[in-house]
Amino acid sequence: MKGSEEERPRKIVKKTGHGGHHGGAWKVAYADFVTAMMALFIVLWIVGQSTAVKEAVAGYFKDPVGFTKSGGKGVLKGGTGPGGAVVPPQSSPPATGPGSTPPAEKSDRAALEATAAALKAQILGAGQFEKFKDKIQIEVVDEGLRVQLLDTGQGDFFDVGSASVRPATRQLIALIAHEVAKLPNDIKVEGHTDSRPYAGKPDYSNWELSADRANTARRILEISGVRPEQVASVVGYADRHLANAADPFDAANRRISIIVRPRQGAAGGKAAHPGAVPPPKLGP
Repeated sequence: MKGSEEERPRKIVKKTGHGGHHGGAWKVAYADFVTAMMALFIVLWIVGQSTAVKEAVAGYFKDPVGFTKSGGKGVLKGGTGPGGAVVPPQSSPPATGPGSTPPAEKSDRAALEATAAALKAQILGAGQFEKFKDKIQIEVVDEGLRVQLLDTGQGDFFDVGSASVRPATRQLIALIAHEVAKLPNDIKVEGHTDSRPYAGKPDYSNWELSADRANTARRILEISGVRPEQVASVVGYADRHLANAADPFDAANRRISIIVRPRQGAAGGKAAHPGAVPPPKLGP
């Protein structure tokens, strides 16, 4: 009996674990999914970047060792790009605080001052305008380049009490038009009178006279080269803005003002309207 027990075959049952319900395969699948999503997000991020960033990323994947040694930091301001090329930092915007003048404004004022100098040189150098040199005011103010034709009571530029222009005045305004037409700036034309009541035809006052004279000047400017769209406004002020407020009847209050306005605005604040003091004479 004892021998028969030893000869009985033994049945060995191997138990294998299932690692839970479904084994470990789901972990591999999940890891692949997360990796794919991360790759997708990286691609979407690169697509939305600038050319410099794309080149930096491409340079890294082409040669990671060489890119690192060369200090490739093209995505950083002031760093180096692929191959060690320096990427300059973005320039800071121009200062706009108190006391600073934007470069565009400086350039615009310089152009107005150059035009003023050219007009003075031509008017003083032209013999036919010699008699007008004490009756013309050319200056650059906050309002812009201002050219004023000042009457003296003798009908120097227009017939007395009329918008009819003198031949020499036509030539003078044409010369002004030739210079200011070179600029891209807008132009304003103003007509002014003194405070003497208009004694001509009925239903006609200093308002109509100042506006008609301004329009006459505007027509000559356009015929002589000023672009129609360059003229921003034509205004008749009558005696509301006197050049010599101390003497409302002063003939110098009768004038035409041609104003080339700044493109960027005046640096000195609100422009004062011409006529606070008696206008100075034109100098060299």
